[in-house]
Amino acid sequence: MTTQICDRCDRNIFYYRKYSGERLCSYHFSESIEDKVRKTIAKYKMLYHGEKVGVAVSGGKDSLSLLYILAKILPEHDSELFAITIDEGIKGYRNESLLNVKKVTEKLGIKTIFASYEELYGFTQDEAMVNRKTHISSCAMCGTLRRRAIDSVANKLGLDALATAHNTDDTIQTFLINFMNGDIKRIGWTSASSESHAFSIRRIHPFIEVYEKEAALYAFANGLPIQSEHCPYMNEGIRSSIRAYLNTLEEEHPGIKYMMLKSVLAISSRMQSEPNPTGKCSRCGLPSSWPICSACTIATQIASTTF
Repeated sequence: MTTQICDRCDRNIFYYRKYSGERLCSYHFSESIEDKVRKTIAKYKMLYHGEKVGVAVSGGKDSLSLLYILAKILPEHDSELFAITIDEGIKGYRNESLLNVKKVTEKLGIKTIFASYEELYGFTQDEAMVNRKTHISSCAMCGTLRRRAIDSVANKLGLDALATAHNTDDTIQTFLINFMNGDIKRIGWTSASSESHAFSIRRIHPFIEVYEKEAALYAFANGLPIQSEHCPYMNEGIRSSIRAYLNTLEEEHPGIKYMMLKSVLAISSRMQSEPNPTGKCSRCGLPSSWPICSACTIATQIASTTF
């Protein structure tokens, strides 16, 4: 008969970690995730003492969990923490997540900077979806605009590092999407921490060795708000199909995502191109490998059909 007691104490188990065989109560499960993030930060040399660090917080389970953990860890580095939240303008979906951000940041006492597509680009994501005249998917469009918006805010804050909640699953999925699209250049951009090719501030991914499922369970175990609404545009791209396939593989072969992550990072490191763009966008002034960056190109196309 399978034991129902935590491997580290006499509490009832909260989570059975199939790939390692561990049975953990909620306390020791949370502790294990926090320890993993600490080790990841040290392993990839993500942070240094006294830095100004921003966290891109969407209000979803992953970003709130990361913010919550970094609020515990960063005092150890004597670092200053900020939260950056972008309102894409997705009716219904984004309203709930913005409220979740406010609840958590106010509780933690973290300064939060809010910005919106409307103020930065002159239109919302909902308007962009109605007026787009391009083959680009909703996720690719929103991802490009959102990354540029976050980078713009991060630059104004003078941050040393920007943390995003990309987890193990996200990293593998993005690699496979780029691979399937034949986007070899972007395959070489995959890393845990880097002076990013598309951004002027060091990007770090403290959740890169944390499974998406475990990030969600961490949020639940620590009473963080869980968003009930899903993005209405999430199934337009191929990512959802890849996510489902990887989850099936993991269920049948526990630990395979970690093995894939190891391969993804090794392949990416060998394929890395020039680490920094050679110039700046002539419109926004931020780093770009092209005269006009992808974000400004998309924004111009959408704006010209919206107004």
